Amino acid sequence: MMADHSAMSALLRHSPVEVAFGSGCLAELGRHARTHGARRILVVTDPGVEAAGHVARGLESLASEKLEVVLFNGVVQNPSTKEVAAGVEVARAAAIDFIVAIGGGSSMDCAKGINLLLTNGGDISDYWGVDRAASKMLPMIAVPTTAGTGSEAQSFALICDAETRRKMACGVRALPAEGGLRPRVAILDPDLTASQPSEVAKAVGIDAVAHAVETAGCNTRNEVSRAFSKQAWALLEPAFVPSLADPPDAAVRANMLLGAHLAGAAIENAMLGAAHACANPLTARYGTVHGVAVGVMLPHVIRFNVQDQGNPYGDLVEDAEALVSIIEEMLRSAELPSRLSEIGVPREDLPELAALAGEEWTGKFNPGALNEPALLELYESAYE
Repeated sequence: MMADHSAMSALLRHSPVEVAFGSGCLAELGRHARTHGARRILVVTDPGVEAAGHVARGLESLASEKLEVVLFNGVVQNPSTKEVAAGVEVARAAAIDFIVAIGGGSSMDCAKGINLLLTNGGDISDYWGVDRAASKMLPMIAVPTTAGTGSEAQSFALICDAETRRKMACGVRALPAEGGLRPRVAILDPDLTASQPSEVAKAVGIDAVAHAVETAGCNTRNEVSRAFSKQAWALLEPAFVPSLADPPDAAVRANMLLGAHLAGAAIENAMLGAAHACANPLTARYGTVHGVAVGVMLPHVIRFNVQDQGNPYGDLVEDAEALVSIIEEMLRSAELPSRLSEIGVPREDLPELAALAGEEWTGKFNPGALNEPALLELYESAYE
């Protein structure tokens, strides 16, 4: 069944991001941009999204409002300081006053990174952390083409250091209208996710599921974040396996896209946990796709967290072992790896990975206390 957007309206009022949701709503992009004061727009995207035709339809909508547009299509997976710097050059030369991101989490993160440097100068590393920007961001609209990261609901950009590949989380948490990094508008058009390559859909889908799970259990969960986590899970859990069909039907695509957005809003109102803390070093060290890395770690993190905590995930599933079984079945159905040995991690690297994971910010929000021995235990349990 197609998710009822009207039933979500009360929940979405807790997010300052305006949401347009429904088949074909990409056509509203120009109207939304004009409403929020756009005149000269930087559109940030990647070649794959452009080839799928989504950018052309977005540009057509912007042209219908007689808005000037310059295109930056240099986004790559896990965008780095290099891609951000290239985008800033394009934006500065065109004297843009508005940003539109069309694509997956990488396009949205890169657009936010461009926004930070264009408005505040310096290097991305200057903004690693929370609220280190002095000047207001330009207004932005996000158009996700994958059902995964929920970046369109969040005030953080994840940018890799081009040299070390460490991911830097840079957040500006002011309200969008007050110059924060969250988009003014999220355009959630499920028609756009029909073009997701199968491997992308699997990886971003399990990442969205992990967002619902980790926010439900994190030690900063609250009434608002719990509502977002529960509703995200209610949409994502029954839709994930059907979303693997080729092609998935429109209702399944819609539920995955809206569920991913709500899970992103849950992150914004709470935080994540050890699965993401352990996943980031895997991506930095071995190039493991983020969602794949998170999926490998998630069942082991759930089991770790219920050892002494009871079940912090009780809002989703009463029995934590049942939750683990659901996640493991999702991984099997998607033919995603469930062990570190399957993704080429040498066992002798585990102590170093534990040390790196201990430096990750998201680990501080895990319901079970983390230290290096505990993180090593997690990696060991996930190895084989």
